[in-house]
Amino acid sequence: MSHAFHRYLCRQLGSRLLQHRIVVFYDPRREFDAFFVETPRTTSGLGGLPRISFDTQPDLTPHLARFEGSMFGLRAAVEPFVEVANKPEYLIVYLPGVPRDAKGSVLMELERGGTCYEPQLKRLARNALREFYTDGDIDELLGSERVAYGDIAHFLTQSECGDGHVSMLRAIFGGASSEELLAKWLAKDVRDDAITEKGAANELFKLVRTRLGCELPSGTSVAVARDSTARYILVNEFRSDLTKEPSGVLSMIPAAAKDALDRIGDITSCLRGMYPDAYARLADQVEAALHLSPEDIDRAQLGSVDTFRFQEKVLLAQVGTLISGRAYEEALEIISSRSVSFWIDRDVHRRAQWEACRLMAELGQAVEEVGSGVSGLLSKAGADATHWVNAYASQTGWHRADLLHRSLEAWVAKMADEPEAEQALGVVRRHHEDVLKGMADGFSRALVKSGWAISHSLHQTRIYPDVVETMVGRTAYFFVDAMRFEMGVDLALQLDQFNNVGVRAAIAALPSITPLGMAALLPGASSEYSAVEHKGRLAACVGDTIMPTLAERRKHLRATRPDAKDIDLGDLLQRSTKSLERSLDDVPLLVVRSQSIDGLGEMDGGLLARHIMDTVVGNIARAVRKLAKLDFDAFVITADHGHQFSIRKGQDMLMDKPGGKTVDLHRRCWAGKGGQTPAGCLRVSGAELGYDTDLEFVFPSGLGVFRTGGDLAFHHGGISLQELVVPVVTLRLSPDEPSDHKVAQVQLTDVPTTVTNRTIGVRVVVSGDLLQTEPLALRAVLVSSGEVSPGEVVGQAGMALGAQFDRTTGILSAAPGDEFTVGLMLTRDDCEMVRVVIQNPKTDAVLVQSDELPVKLGI
Repeated sequence: MSHAFHRYLCRQLGSRLLQHRIVVFYDPRREFDAFFVETPRTTSGLGGLPRISFDTQPDLTPHLARFEGSMFGLRAAVEPFVEVANKPEYLIVYLPGVPRDAKGSVLMELERGGTCYEPQLKRLARNALREFYTDGDIDELLGSERVAYGDIAHFLTQSECGDGHVSMLRAIFGGASSEELLAKWLAKDVRDDAITEKGAANELFKLVRTRLGCELPSGTSVAVARDSTARYILVNEFRSDLTKEPSGVLSMIPAAAKDALDRIGDITSCLRGMYPDAYARLADQVEAALHLSPEDIDRAQLGSVDTFRFQEKVLLAQVGTLISGRAYEEALEIISSRSVSFWIDRDVHRRAQWEACRLMAELGQAVEEVGSGVSGLLSKAGADATHWVNAYASQTGWHRADLLHRSLEAWVAKMADEPEAEQALGVVRRHHEDVLKGMADGFSRALVKSGWAISHSLHQTRIYPDVVETMVGRTAYFFVDAMRFEMGVDLALQLDQFNNVGVRAAIAALPSITPLGMAALLPGASSEYSAVEHKGRLAACVGDTIMPTLAERRKHLRATRPDAKDIDLGDLLQRSTKSLERSLDDVPLLVVRSQSIDGLGEMDGGLLARHIMDTVVGNIARAVRKLAKLDFDAFVITADHGHQFSIRKGQDMLMDKPGGKTVDLHRRCWAGKGGQTPAGCLRVSGAELGYDTDLEFVFPSGLGVFRTGGDLAFHHGGISLQELVVPVVTLRLSPDEPSDHKVAQVQLTDVPTTVTNRTIGVRVVVSGDLLQTEPLALRAVLVSSGEVSPGEVVGQAGMALGAQFDRTTGILSAAPGDEFTVGLMLTRDDCEMVRVVIQNPKTDAVLVQSDELPVKLGI
């Protein structure tokens, strides 16, 4: 009767024979001679070679050719197999006492036609013995240099017959590897009673000693042993990753040998991967017991393994220090290397802190590139205003700093806790503010030297005839109040799932205020447009029509385009598709108005404005997708003006009013006659701007504002690039534009019952066709379901773990079978109820949504 080790080796050889047909078996130490002696022969086969039989595969009877001292004699014996290489004959060539010659073997032809097999007895034995023994026992059984094939067969025969030692730990924990067994024991105490009652404690302690080098005194309770082993494992992993030897309490824990460190790494990886909650509990217990803290370890000592929670805080503090010192690239290197981290990935609030630092470093890097010093790009921009506009609005232009600044401020505003890198945030803000001032001063000088004209640029009054009228088919024309250029770039990226998306810069009418900019976008403005005084206020005049308010602008639109309709963005988003389809049927031109950015910016330039600015871009993208489903063929999205946005609100920003006859006064512009030109301001006549008026205009040349109403952080009306350069986003739907999305079934789990802070985490499970190889695109958002802004997006994904996430577009990429965690950031404080919604990003179709969640911030 064959034994377990014989059957195990038969299975190993059998699988190789079935795959390769020929196995050249090298056995330089003659460890497997006994196997071939005990393997029964059957009949003779090809070339007179004997056939052998395998108990595990009775139908497999390979030929056996054995080396008997002559390689050429062996070659002659197997020659028939070379000649019939395409026939399904199976052959084992056994070479006892012969090491393999990889370069000059006489059997090279057979080796290449089949496969070489060079097993080691103890390695194979360990795999076979694990069915009955733990690695601690196996280490003892195989410890002698004289252990042979027959000994292993004896061990296994005893175990099968019940005459030898069978692992009680295996019986309790199941047939896992020793490292997995130890991880199970460390993670949970549910088997402690069984270990004690079945007398397996000594076997457990021996396993810990032989595999890890950790001595547990006899008589130690299983619970105490767990604490001691966990401390030993975690301290040794942590210590092995340090760049220099630790001192203090860490040096008092016995050091593990090198082979034990590899096993320790396997155990901690298993714990972090399979039992993350238990690992966190054990690590926190050890960290507290040893009084480890960020003050005890220099960041320079840390390696790449996140054993303890405090290590992440040490690294984050180091990142903050680097950003404060404007070492942005080095900070980003650390952030990138920590993109996958046990402690960060477990806690959405910790990830939010790291994301804030990433945004700070990226903004700092962009600002450094633009620069306000002699080495920066601003110093080389020259005196041509057109060059300044091109440098600002090019694909890799200066506007990127504005986009990153908005992203940072929106992120910080949505965080549940203040950024820990507070000093770094202040440094980056000041750095950005310096560049904004340098940009404003330089551009205003260039504008004056260029005669207040920007050549070869699309003027706002030409957007309707040059862009809108060139569109083919039903067109949606968006007027987005105060959307600056970088927001248009952001919007274009969020629409990149469509074909034919483009974005270009246009120059807003001066002063850059709503009544003038909105009128400049209307039909007829290209032929005759002016800024005039009307009832003591500044108003736009198109032809003979004066338009001080929205009512006059809507009337003008109806007069010039009777077939057009207009709608508010909020109304469009809240109404059902069927309702819109009825009211917009066959409308060739739809004007969509949004005043969210300007309205809230003027009212509150702080936290709320930062929230809304980040939300409006996403809501415009939603509106485009909604109208695309209603068969609108083309889209033009633009703005009346941009805006300046600053965190600084110091009184040093305030400037004296020009005096004289004031017709209109805003934070960033004065319109009237006479008076003085305050220091740091520029005066220009209406005629110089091309207007048929005797009015004069005064603008701050830097970032200053006049002493009047309005918020100090948010303002517009002036001549800076951020206020004057507006985006023109265009989108043409091609006839074959895909309208559907890959089918996917999505589930939401771990959804909180109440939203108690602005950051929440949910689990997303994607199922469907597992043969689908291309990733599926998803978007995760928070949608208001209460009385405040029902149907509007009031939050979006800010981070993801386990799925690819494009921060710019907000699109997640996942495949069927994937599970991942999404961190969502609430952007509106005034919502009473929200839902977590997973959408098709192309059509906004809802794939899955949560129940209504009450919003109770501060609980």
